[in-house]
Amino acid sequence: MEKMLITGGQRLEGVVSVSGGKNTAVAIIPAALLSDEPCVIENLPDINDVHVLIQMLTELGATVEFEDGVMRVDPRGVSCWQVPQRLSHRMRASSYLLGALLGRFGRAEVPLPGGCDIGPRPVDQHIKAMRALGAQVEERFGVIHARAPEGMVGGDVFLDIVTVGGTINAMLAACRARGNTVIYNAAKEPHVVDLANFLNSMGARIKGAGTDIIRVRGQERLHGSTYAVIPDQIETGTLMIAAAASHGDVTITGCIPTHMEALSAKLLEMGAKVDEKDDAIRVRSIGAHRAVNIKTQVYPGFPTDLQQPMTALLTTAKGTSLVTENIYEQRYKHLAEMQRMGSHVRVMDRVAIIEGVPGLSAAPVYASDLRAGAALVIAGLMAEGVTEIGNTHFIDRGYEHLETKLSFLGAKITRAQMEI
Repeated sequence: MEKMLITGGQRLEGVVSVSGGKNTAVAIIPAALLSDEPCVIENLPDINDVHVLIQMLTELGATVEFEDGVMRVDPRGVSCWQVPQRLSHRMRASSYLLGALLGRFGRAEVPLPGGCDIGPRPVDQHIKAMRALGAQVEERFGVIHARAPEGMVGGDVFLDIVTVGGTINAMLAACRARGNTVIYNAAKEPHVVDLANFLNSMGARIKGAGTDIIRVRGQERLHGSTYAVIPDQIETGTLMIAAAASHGDVTITGCIPTHMEALSAKLLEMGAKVDEKDDAIRVRSIGAHRAVNIKTQVYPGFPTDLQQPMTALLTTAKGTSLVTENIYEQRYKHLAEMQRMGSHVRVMDRVAIIEGVPGLSAAPVYASDLRAGAALVIAGLMAEGVTEIGNTHFIDRGYEHLETKLSFLGAKITRAQMEI
């Protein structure tokens, strides 16, 4: 077990590039199982979730090679539809193998997924979508057993809530189903659109991704493809917040500014300067920040994945900020850790009330999940003294060499072994 040591008070300056999208990667890699030929996926981040998926696909029978952000997946050897329990509990996105394996084989046995503990994340909408497409689904002893004896059949999928995972699983299962599928109340997130583009590059026929109605015309076969995933929206946002938190001047390249509009608006409201180019964002900040109110929403609203890093920035903003978490009810665990660093925060139901303080002080803290880890990194950059962050494996799940990128910009960050 490692810990991260951050010496606060360093101003971040320079240019940094963004890695490929974590949320996109964990959807596109399972989608390669739907192909009848090898696929090459480029611009993948070197993160733990990607390596867990490689293990999963390999144990299912696929041949996988991954080097320098490029993955070659040959699914022709896959003959198993049973996902290993010991791997599925390590990540939420293992649930995407449900739609991929049903689409490929008409059978799937997928343990209930794991991942970060940020509140209930039920899979009932995933199961509802599979049943709407002709599968018989039941849950026994923590495993989802699904089979479609006559093959998957297109149909109308009515999602009760906007769910990224449910939308993705429905698209995966529908691509090789017989007939047409219409997904209503679909999620609009950028990684949903990127997955649709990848599937279309393999010969799928998907229209409407990025709107609330997605139409899929099932195909009997899908061919191989070479595809590059989009930049990571949440890493981009984390770096933007880090720049503002350190009162720095950072240009983030290789990103998509339109994906960041909700965050950019809040940073501008706080008093930071945000300048956009075609594939770059420059964030500058001088002087005190103003308090703002934030409500997390589905895309294109403020992302729940950026709520935790943003609350770290708000701890030293002048005034009182109200943050309402509308997606995951247990996404405030990091606030208790930041209180140890001197923040003034209290939570009432789904609303965090943050009273800005002049500054934070270093303390030993522990990450409870992926984005909580990013929030503590932001807090460490702002704090006086050396902050020790434990449970860095959470950060490694979704950020590619985050401390290396921040160090390149001037942060003082090292890693050391935890003392037992």
